[in-house]
Amino acid sequence: MPVDGGLGLQEAVTPVMHDIIAFHNLLLWIITAIVLFVLALLIVVMVRFNRRANPTPSKTTHNTLLEVAWTVLPVMILVVIAIPSFRLLYKEIVVPEADLTVKAVGYQWYWGYEYPDNGDISLISNMVEDADLEPGQPRLFAADEAMVVPVDTTVRVIVTAADVIHAFAVPQFGVKVDAIPGRLNETWFRAEKTGMYYGQCSELCGTRHAFMPINVRVVTQEEFEQWTEQQQADAGSGGNIKVAEVAGAEAR
Repeated sequence: MPVDGGLGLQEAVTPVMHDIIAFHNLLLWIITAIVLFVLALLIVVMVRFNRRANPTPSKTTHNTLLEVAWTVLPVMILVVIAIPSFRLLYKEIVVPEADLTVKAVGYQWYWGYEYPDNGDISLISNMVEDADLEPGQPRLFAADEAMVVPVDTTVRVIVTAADVIHAFAVPQFGVKVDAIPGRLNETWFRAEKTGMYYGQCSELCGTRHAFMPINVRVVTQEEFEQWTEQQQADAGSGGNIKVAEVAGAEAR
């Protein structure tokens, strides 16, 4: 999650985010070189061609070599940018064969997670209010339920909404996709490290837009299997319905 004094993008934990950071760094070098080059040209123009240094200005109107250069060089720069850009876009959009599918549903103003491949597990995730925060839980980011997924597993996330447009976004995964009522969008990630990862709704969706955190807990395969067994057992006893929490969220 964001940290005080942080600089740059958050640490990457998926292949897509690694590529996003690499592309970001490439663009940073390119735009830095362009800015320095333009700055140098401006300085040369101001020093060599001011009224005092050049009282009799040249009347040159054409320079074939210069005109070819300032046409070809920008095209070459755009090609250098386009190749990794299209490769990254393809990697983000084309979902590989998934080991696990999770459906994320945006509501005003909380998230629901469903696991159709694991006995129809269903969770409702609300933000932990300030008064209920426990030590170590980050304010505005902590949720009472997390999407739980195993490490080194290709996870397909089906994203939709029940009311207005939301957006499912987890920066360290390089994931951001709109949740639109009546439409199913999809994205994917493959987390390389266990831990808790945070995101937020990234589309203005009403008065409590800022209070829709996304928690994704990445665990080992053994821990995930134990978790799914526990959730299925709770579902059998009605323990995961959380009627009171849903009602409370809707009331807010």
